[in-house]
Amino acid sequence: MILVDKALREREAQGRPVRVAMVGAGFMAHGIARQLRSALPGMRLVAIANRTPAKAHDALRRAGHTDVRDVADPDSLDRTVADGATAVTRDPLVVCAARSVDLLIEATGAIEFGAHVLTAAIAHGKDVVSLNVELDATVGPILQHRAQAAGVIVTGADGDQPGVQLNLVRFVRGIGLTPLVCGNVKGLQDHARTPTTQAAYAAQWGQTPENVTSFADGTKISFEQALVANALDMTIARSGMIGFAHDGHVDDLPSMYLREVGLERLRALGGIVDYVVGAKPSPGVYVIAANDDAEREVYLRYGKLGDGPLYSFYVPYHLTALEVPLSVARVALFRDHVVTSAPRAPRVDVVAHAKRDLRIGEQLDGLGGYMTYGACERAERVADEGMLPIGIAEGARLRRPLVRDRVLTLDDVDLPDGRLVLELRAEQERVLGRCQAVGDA
Repeated sequence: MILVDKALREREAQGRPVRVAMVGAGFMAHGIARQLRSALPGMRLVAIANRTPAKAHDALRRAGHTDVRDVADPDSLDRTVADGATAVTRDPLVVCAARSVDLLIEATGAIEFGAHVLTAAIAHGKDVVSLNVELDATVGPILQHRAQAAGVIVTGADGDQPGVQLNLVRFVRGIGLTPLVCGNVKGLQDHARTPTTQAAYAAQWGQTPENVTSFADGTKISFEQALVANALDMTIARSGMIGFAHDGHVDDLPSMYLREVGLERLRALGGIVDYVVGAKPSPGVYVIAANDDAEREVYLRYGKLGDGPLYSFYVPYHLTALEVPLSVARVALFRDHVVTSAPRAPRVDVVAHAKRDLRIGEQLDGLGGYMTYGACERAERVADEGMLPIGIAEGARLRRPLVRDRVLTLDDVDLPDGRLVLELRAEQERVLGRCQAVGDA
């Protein structure tokens, strides 16, 4: 943080702010727009692309922008920025192509739409900070492969739980320990939740019922933890993760993982991702790590971390939109990734389960809907058994009836034609191959 804020002040003093465009104008985008305007110097939000321009105008107005102009092409956007104004466009390809944009923030959470945005941004040589963990957990490895070939950075964000976990992992490794569990603290997990059950909560926070449902039914956390696994080359201890229910402190978790999984199996697996429901502090993240140095153990005990062999580290919060500008600075000024799937065959995927009994001929709705929820699975099993990744499931039509909680397979559905995300999945397997089983997974 010291390096980031100093570097941003220098950019501000030089009159060279990092010029940021954002795609999306929802709940998170509103907070990010205000942070970019008021929290730190050295950054300027120059444009928002949104399919409903009125929402972009509202986000900018609430953030304090007064001179806002609608544009339809990159040249018009560049002229608007040169005039000191802020642009709004319906077309995300405009901000991808504009010369006056240094970096994009992708804040939609829409997989197919986000795939088009990120591939266009990479093709135009733009760095991207993405809040779209759903996209990254579905086709992140091949997007990272493309990004590296193009010499750009595509990364997840500070403030999202995967980014907070990766920051904590870097700290834990920095003091010489080996992370063996990366976890997420949840207050609720109920696969049966729907947009109807979550409508009131969504209205309270100005979010869509579908987005809130994806938190409650386990889909979102599965995407988040798949991203962490694929960033760190970790896996899961069992289908769907363990998901302890625990009303105590996260410092109790080392003994629970020793009992449920065991130290040697955690090492053999190369580490696991997981979550806990009900633990404190919430809604934070945790890393359970091992120490292999007897001398270091003295200092861990002196620091009140216990007697090992596993040690608990945690961050008690994740502040979402408030932290995203830090990611912009890390990428633009230091070429530093926050969190991203590695450009190799993924270790963990997120597969679709039936939320209710499904009938032949029905067309699957989207994430956080009424018909499916997502859960983590080992990628080699997904490939071997032909399971249906939930990231490509929307719009698929059922060939046969399925009972509640059944894992859907590719043989159960007809996938829609013309989807970029399907092309990227095929490219990912062709270029990066399939994951092989590790340890006794």
